[in-house]
Amino acid sequence: MVLVTGAGKRLGRQIALACAAAGYAVAVHYRASAAEAAQTVTDCAALGVPAWAFGADLADEAQVRALVPAVLAQAGRLDAVVNSASLFEHDAADSFGFAAMERHLRSNTGAPIVLAQALHQHLLAREGQGAVVNLLDQKLWNLNPDFMSYTLSKAALHAANDMLALALAPRVRVVGVAPGLTLTSHMLSDDKFAELHRQSPLGRSSTPEDVAAAVVFALTNRSMTGTTLLVDGGQHLMRFERDFSLM
Repeated sequence: MVLVTGAGKRLGRQIALACAAAGYAVAVHYRASAAEAAQTVTDCAALGVPAWAFGADLADEAQVRALVPAVLAQAGRLDAVVNSASLFEHDAADSFGFAAMERHLRSNTGAPIVLAQALHQHLLAREGQGAVVNLLDQKLWNLNPDFMSYTLSKAALHAANDMLALALAPRVRVVGVAPGLTLTSHMLSDDKFAELHRQSPLGRSSTPEDVAAAVVFALTNRSMTGTTLLVDGGQHLMRFERDFSLM
């Protein structure tokens, strides 16, 4: 049984479907995308596994702490958490402020740590073993000044990977997956996205399927902890002066 945050749409949905295809029952977390989450549940169930939807605002600590108990009440057990949901709002050095930083840290760093903590407590009680996979970003290896609060929150989560891997062993493994440019947004035209996607040593960045496959690998490989898989076509080896969305 795996809980995937932000699984109503985009990359989280693809990860949920890949987990379902690998045989995992899936808890589909969403914040505002209830209809999309319901569709993900339907599509996971069509792959032959149980699936449920759970709503929570990851910026609200009380709601985060209630999420794993809600999953356990419905499913009876939990073996893994995939922290895919992320707040991604633009700021830079000249617009940085405490409020933006706090919003990103609460959702992108605090929530994954609390969910890892809750999984560990559950696995201790049932004497089981499991895994946490945290979605990071190749830009941590290729820093630029855009999206400062978002980047700081992911850098903190990257540091937390090592700390949690040590603190929660041997019950919980903790692995990072760092995609490159994977999905387009309202900030990029289709042509510009395609052009940027090709800007890597391999001539292609990551696809949702690539990232989801890496997540499933991290969940199933019992020798991995305290490390990060970069799934980006080698983009972390290159120097980009701006975030992709602003190039």
